[in-house]
Amino acid sequence: MSRGKRYDDEPKLNIKKVIAVIIAILVVIMFVIGIKELLKPRELVKEKTFITAYYTIYENGKWGVIDTKQNTIIEPTYDEMIIIPDNSKPIFICTINTNYEQGTYETKVLNENKKELYTNYDKVEALYNNDKQNNLWYETGMLKVQKDGKYGVIDLEGKELANPIYDEIKVLPNTKNVVVTVKEGKQGIVNNIGAVSVPNEYKEIVGALNEKYENGFIVKAENDKYGIVSANGSIILQTKYDEIKNVYGNNMYVVKEEGKLKIVDEEKSYLENQFDDIKQINVNNVVAKKNGKYGIVTTLGETKVDYIYDDINYIYKENYIAKKGEKYGIINIEGQEKLPFNYTNIKYEEQGNFIIAQKENMQAELLDNQINKKAEGIVSEVNTQKNYIKIREGEKYKYYNFKLEEKQNTEILTSNTIYLSKKDGKYGYVDNKGIVVVDYIYDDATEQNKYGYAAVKKDGKWGSIDQKGEIIVEPKYTLENNIVIDFIGTYYLAEDINANYYTK
Repeated sequence: MSRGKRYDDEPKLNIKKVIAVIIAILVVIMFVIGIKELLKPRELVKEKTFITAYYTIYENGKWGVIDTKQNTIIEPTYDEMIIIPDNSKPIFICTINTNYEQGTYETKVLNENKKELYTNYDKVEALYNNDKQNNLWYETGMLKVQKDGKYGVIDLEGKELANPIYDEIKVLPNTKNVVVTVKEGKQGIVNNIGAVSVPNEYKEIVGALNEKYENGFIVKAENDKYGIVSANGSIILQTKYDEIKNVYGNNMYVVKEEGKLKIVDEEKSYLENQFDDIKQINVNNVVAKKNGKYGIVTTLGETKVDYIYDDINYIYKENYIAKKGEKYGIINIEGQEKLPFNYTNIKYEEQGNFIIAQKENMQAELLDNQINKKAEGIVSEVNTQKNYIKIREGEKYKYYNFKLEEKQNTEILTSNTIYLSKKDGKYGYVDNKGIVVVDYIYDDATEQNKYGYAAVKKDGKWGSIDQKGEIIVEPKYTLENNIVIDFIGTYYLAEDINANYYTK
């Protein structure tokens, strides 16, 4: 029997109605999920493992050691500051049995388990040095040791780099990774891998030729004349000069012989007795001083820039920072003004290939290597490890990479768990999604440091928070004399940042 026309074909779905039903169901599901998310407590900032380092602490007149996880490694019981040559390694030099009247003391070295190290030596000491700005540092890979009245050098693993056969071991100021050895009144150099760079043949190792000791050392012979030896001990200039300046370029050196200042290489001399001083050599161009003013001349004597400036410093390509009166500008090798003399100081950051031109009231301009202005404000940090610049522009802090491109702090500080934020004149912290973690209640604050801590200021007092934004120390410290505000847990960085210890 026929079922009629209505049933002649297979039944068909109404696709539009089906899709509408599915969409309605999905909307209901999404609504339910959304309600659950809203009712669910906000997820806390996830904990992250930060690097561990070690710092000296000072508490109640005594010295100890903590790590950056707030563990006390050595209780503060020592009368003398504990030295940590490399704060990434648990090696702590403690001074004991000090006799101030006789000027004597002993040392012992402990690890994180308080086990004594290097016990086969009578004394172990850190080698501390300083740069031209008088900033102090410790040689991180070498320790001075004493045994039976003689001195040597070991690395932090205890390996002998220089046997204890010397009468003295000294640092070379402003020079890393080498030490001066003294034996029977003669000086030489040992480097940080234990090689004898310069044998003990000289009355004095005056210093490295320039910032890179690989370019050689200025030495003084028994005849009180000066010469230059290479980093492998070979003679570059014989010890026959009255003076050798710390100037080097294009395999040329600035010397004084028989009262005459000149430039020499291994074959001949240039510009003899023509200038009061020679400051820099860049290829064949020389920054020289004449009648109290600086100019630029070639090694063949051609004047490139007249002697009208109070100072000149080569920076890159054909550009020089010049000083006229109390103001700085930039000129090129032709003497053309590339940046007007409107600045209180100008600094070239070689690693980033950019310029910081300082103005009045701490304001500065960031200029690229084409001398184009990219930003302006108060430069508060130039970080050469992570390659960024932090600038305060008005009421806000901004970040730039070394290409002078503006970046968000979340893009620059990728290891952080929380980020400094400002709203309505107050500071707080957000996570990497911009969700507020710490409310905007502080008058001032710092970004999280590399150990996970940040400093916060309220009502003129400083305290600290952890990597989750939770309070460690309620603001209670007045740190008006501290150049840098920094915390490790409950301890803050002391006023003397060169000493590099924490206290509370």
